[in-house]
Amino acid sequence: MTISRVLTVDGGGVRGIVPTIVLQRLSLEPGLEGWLDRVDFVAGTSTGALLVLALAAGIDVEEIRRLYEQRASHVFADSLFDDIKDVGKIFGADYDVRNLEREVHRVFDDRTLASLEKRVLIAAFDLDNEAATDRTWKPKLFHNFPGDDSDGEALAYRVGTASAAAPTYFATYDGYIDGGVFATNPSMCALAQTQDPRIPPAERADLGDLRLLSLGTGRSLHHIEGKNHDWGYVQWIRPLLDLMLDGVNGIAHYQCSQLLGDRYERVAPTLPPDRQIGMDDVGEIPFLVKFASELELTTTADWLRTHW
Repeated sequence: MTISRVLTVDGGGVRGIVPTIVLQRLSLEPGLEGWLDRVDFVAGTSTGALLVLALAAGIDVEEIRRLYEQRASHVFADSLFDDIKDVGKIFGADYDVRNLEREVHRVFDDRTLASLEKRVLIAAFDLDNEAATDRTWKPKLFHNFPGDDSDGEALAYRVGTASAAAPTYFATYDGYIDGGVFATNPSMCALAQTQDPRIPPAERADLGDLRLLSLGTGRSLHHIEGKNHDWGYVQWIRPLLDLMLDGVNGIAHYQCSQLLGDRYERVAPTLPPDRQIGMDDVGEIPFLVKFASELELTTTADWLRTHW
């Protein structure tokens, strides 16, 4: 089947509940019943990877929302012992990656990428390619398309955990960290994947036939006052992470807009200026639910009716 309808979801930790509710609401719009079933290909990074893997596994959006509301606190569970061991989070990750792994495994069991119902692309970053020559770190895009480079036999829960292992929040996982370091918004990666000449002709998309819906997770407004910042490692570490994630996000949006024109739609809501919601702010989930439930989605619903 030729790929023609693509859905992508950004990273963002607990803010992943925002695109989940957006998907719910769009599915209730008149004339859009079952539109999600017509998605051919999904791509995600971090929390977005977990969301699209769940969709590809046939898990209902209502169930995905319940997982965010009821299980996020188990993923971002901290302890006094861990804080003491890490000297107040200076020398260790904020949370135990095994909590993340356990929760993701609960959802996907031992499904492989090849067993999923849709084509998927999942962004992670490999810290060591272990190559005999040119040994280095590099982006890694897990996928279940056919071909020599397919990751079809990879376990979905391990791929999802690797994609969501955000630096400073979690330890590395299988030598990988969060794909958000290069593709917080995986839309351009997904678009490029549809043009890969290694994909069998029966599946390879013509760029002119593609429609792509890209979902953000709620953007926090950041800025750094002043013109001169003579900072070192300590001052830059956390702001630099946010800066990189926001920067690559906007570039992917620009590129997809230019290539697809009106066959590309992005829902990227901005959070109120007084709300700085981190990836691990579980206590903000009730606010995020309300925020997502009140978003104006008329334009996106109309776009789906026209292009989907």
